[in-house]
Amino acid sequence: MDPKQIAKQMIDFSKTAFDNSFEAMAVLQDQTEKMVNAFIEQSAVMPEEGKKAISEWIKSYKKGRNDLKAAADENFKKVESFFTAGQ
Repeated sequence: MDPKQIAKQMIDFSKTAFDNSFEAMAVLQDQTEKMVNAFIEQSAVMPEEGKKAISEWIKSYKKGRNDLKAAADENFKKVESFFTAGQ
C-alpha cells in the first residue's frame, strides 16, 4: 500500500475522532448552558450584573469553540491536500 494512502487514512481517522469528540464536548457545553440559564432564571438572589457576566461568558466560550472548530477544519484540509496532491 502506498505510504501517502496510509497517511491519508490516518488523517481521515484523526479528523473523524476529532469531529466526534468535538461534537460530544459541544453537546455537553450546550446542556450545561441550559442548566445554568434555568438556574439563573429561577434565582432571586442573582444580581442583574451577574446574569450579564454569565451571558457574556457563554458568548465568549461559544465563539472560542467555533474558532477552534474552524481552525481545526482548515488545518485538516491543508494536511489532506498535501497528501492528495499528485494523485
